Amino acid sequence: MAQKYDKDFKVNAVKIYLGSDKSIEAIANDLGVSRASLGNWINQYKATGEKSFPGSGHVIDKELRTLKRELYLVRQERDILKKAVAIFSEPRGKGMNS
Repeated sequence: MAQKYDKDFKVNAVKIYLGSDKSIEAIANDLGVSRASLGNWINQYKATGEKSFPGSGHVIDKELRTLKRELYLVRQERDILKKAVAIFSEPRGKGMNS
């Protein structure tokens, strides 16, 4: 399976290359990526600039699902607490030994 690199890594790799007098091969070896990958990143960055490497969105989708689940649980907890407050706020003496 191919290694996945995030946008920041790719942009930084390209900027290192653009700001250096080293060859693509040397920088790719230093970073532990293939020469072809770095070459593709450079070409994409030159073509689209900071809009390069938008990603697949999977991380955002996963985070959104996690946040929705957490919100659901927090709402349930809130509703339970509201019911508990209502129960304990009732006046004493309704059918109970006072």
